[in-house]
Amino acid sequence: MIRTLIVDDDFRVAGVHAGFVEEVEGFAVVGTAHTAAEARARVRELSPDLILLDVYLPDESGLAVLPELQTDTIVLSAATDSASVAAAIRAGALNYLIKPFTTRQLAERLTSYARFRALLAEERALAQDDVDRAYRVLHDQDRTSAPKGQSTATSRLVSEQLRKAGRPLSAAEVAGELGMARATAQRYLTALAESGTVQMRLRYGATGRPEHEYRWTGA
Repeated sequence: MIRTLIVDDDFRVAGVHAGFVEEVEGFAVVGTAHTAAEARARVRELSPDLILLDVYLPDESGLAVLPELQTDTIVLSAATDSASVAAAIRAGALNYLIKPFTTRQLAERLTSYARFRALLAEERALAQDDVDRAYRVLHDQDRTSAPKGQSTATSRLVSEQLRKAGRPLSAAEVAGELGMARATAQRYLTALAESGTVQMRLRYGATGRPEHEYRWTGA
């Protein structure tokens, strides 16, 4: 089993990510941490094989602690600026997945990492072809697109609207804020709910039929 440590400032998000990881064959979550200091302590205590690391931690940037960890790391973060991505890569991150992401996107990166790890597990001299293959395997399942027929940019706009709202919103409310058709907002919200990025529930009014509302989970 690939023993995985999840580092995220929000304990609820860490729990969601733990659930994602546990669904991937060959991976087990051995612990969580919510600050840079706690991450250092948990790494010393647990010696994980893999760390899923957020950038935004309350006491210190995840990018600052990354070089110290000396453990295979995949960054999971809402930080989209090029400087953060470049810093993560320079510090040794094996992959960088931008929030919000789907269960499938994380699972594909974890599966690729497991294959990469297996290729390099044996102590032996490697030919250039072996090294090239390891790099290809590490990223050959990466997926950045939204579900078929959907725009990644629009999906992020809908996600950001929910996150900023800080409360559940209906498809009509999201559509009104973003200036899109209600049916379009509904399609994107449904896809986000299916991925586990948002939580869907029924909203009951004083009269009429109940409607679906969607709450940001931070995954």
